Amino acid sequence: MVVAASVVVAVGTATGMISALDDRGRSDEARPPEVTRSPSLDSLPLVPSPSPSATKSPSPTPTSPPPKEKKAAPASPTPTPTRTDRSRQPTVVSARLYRHPDSQVLEWVRGNTGDPRHAVIASRIAAQPAAVWFADFTPDTITDRVRAVTSAGSALGRVPVVVPYAIPDRDCGGHSQGGAPGLDAYDAWIDRFAAGLGSSDVIVILEPDSVAQSECLTAAERADRLASLARAGRAFKTANPRARVYYDAGHSGWHAPGKQAEWLRQAGAASTASSDGVFSNVSNFHATTAEIAYDRQVLDALGGPASLGAVIDTSRNGAGAPADGEWCDPAGRKLGRAPTLSTGEARIDGYLWVKLPGESDGCKGSPGTFTASYAYDLAR
Repeated sequence: MVVAASVVVAVGTATGMISALDDRGRSDEARPPEVTRSPSLDSLPLVPSPSPSATKSPSPTPTSPPPKEKKAAPASPTPTPTRTDRSRQPTVVSARLYRHPDSQVLEWVRGNTGDPRHAVIASRIAAQPAAVWFADFTPDTITDRVRAVTSAGSALGRVPVVVPYAIPDRDCGGHSQGGAPGLDAYDAWIDRFAAGLGSSDVIVILEPDSVAQSECLTAAERADRLASLARAGRAFKTANPRARVYYDAGHSGWHAPGKQAEWLRQAGAASTASSDGVFSNVSNFHATTAEIAYDRQVLDALGGPASLGAVIDTSRNGAGAPADGEWCDPAGRKLGRAPTLSTGEARIDGYLWVKLPGESDGCKGSPGTFTASYAYDLAR
């Protein structure tokens, strides 16, 4: 069975909150009292401090159902960094992408300065720009919360990456179920989201899995969803013509390019009125070379102007996808290429960290919670 792309955190309670329920100590896991299914930006000023950091994003968890009775793996023992680890140079960071000054990884870094893993995690994960997710259906606050990120990026002359994730029937009722109560409510939420995009450069990763996973819907439900996504892209481009909007292409291990392109066309991804292209590999592990080839095939099948491109989530794909198809914090994975908008590859507009490395899928830590042992394994 093909493993779907990963998306946001599992639902913890009826209120849409989750708690860090893992029994490990603070030295291994950042444990806020409550973590929403989206960045907790309500308490931030409209223009956050320009201090560099990674994003506050509860981690996407996989959309494919886990094996039955699968238990969380025990935490790795705290390692002593080797000489190689201590001398490793931080990965080069793009000067153009925005690093949001609040995240679970930064909380851990600030609270664990004496941990032997601190330098590796701080330099190789916390220092990188990553996406900011908006995954809770909160119409009254969404405009200000989006504006807090986009205005801060604009003030620094950098490009924020934002992820609207509230489509109805999200994750087909799986781990990341939730979203708006219906498409009318979703369309109104999108309009309020668009109102926060400002007038400067911003990248919008529109609804991970919303196209690739639409096969679980009836034909009529799928058509309605794709029409709503097309409307969302138009709303973003109208509100901010400098917004770059990318649509869900799944990943190279999922649907055939032609099949994915047909759905993308119905979702408006072939039109510059709503789209700048596609994204792939969000929260997954497929190698960058495989994603480049796949995305180009999707774009060719999609048609549309030559200006359409693709962005690839490279946050955890440095060792490629596991051979057994494991999706939940699989062992042996590594950080991928640094986030950048200069790839040197035709039709590939950027390598982004949409999934923040170290935020667990639910096996090495509580779903959506930053787990230092997992982060260290990815980074060293």
